[in-house]
Amino acid sequence: MTTERLKRQIEFIVEIDKIKQIYRKNFVIGSERHETDAEHSWHLAIMAMLLAEHVTSQQVDVLKVLKMVLIHDIVEIDAGDTYCFDKQAGQDKEERETKAADRLFGLLPGDQAQEFRSLWEEFEQRVSSEARLADALDRLQPLLLHYHTQGKSWQLNGITSDKVKERNKRTAAIAIELGRLVDEIIQDSIKKGYLQNS
Repeated sequence: MTTERLKRQIEFIVEIDKIKQIYRKNFVIGSERHETDAEHSWHLAIMAMLLAEHVTSQQVDVLKVLKMVLIHDIVEIDAGDTYCFDKQAGQDKEERETKAADRLFGLLPGDQAQEFRSLWEEFEQRVSSEARLADALDRLQPLLLHYHTQGKSWQLNGITSDKVKERNKRTAAIAIELGRLVDEIIQDSIKKGYLQNS
């Protein structure tokens, strides 16, 4: 007979399948379609495994970063994806996402609900080195997609270089080399006409 714990775990697993239907503003490289939250989270997990070595000033628990990036957008199943450059949509983002976290993580058994909620909150607050790296990757990954799709989403949404610089300014604080990469991508995007200089 299936235990209550397993039933709750399976309920959560089935529920989060919906993340595959949450579309972002970014375009998938080599495609005309938008990226989903599930694809974004998977990409961040691979990036964490590869790029954690560039954090040289402090210790980083890569497994913890992996957990954070895999669950950080689960709340968007209920809250929807809030475009990072849309200030109006961002006004009630915290409220919408907190309510979503209550429901979605609440599906899990108590100990796992607490772990997932704590990881999600830590990511949102960016207080640990793991959360700061996860946050930097969460900003770098879309930047890479924008660059390798010739700035299509930037252009469609009227995004200028000052907004992109502001969005990515924290990266250098956790990993100097990744910060340099961000600057190079932004400058090359301007040079190639992918991103309007402002």
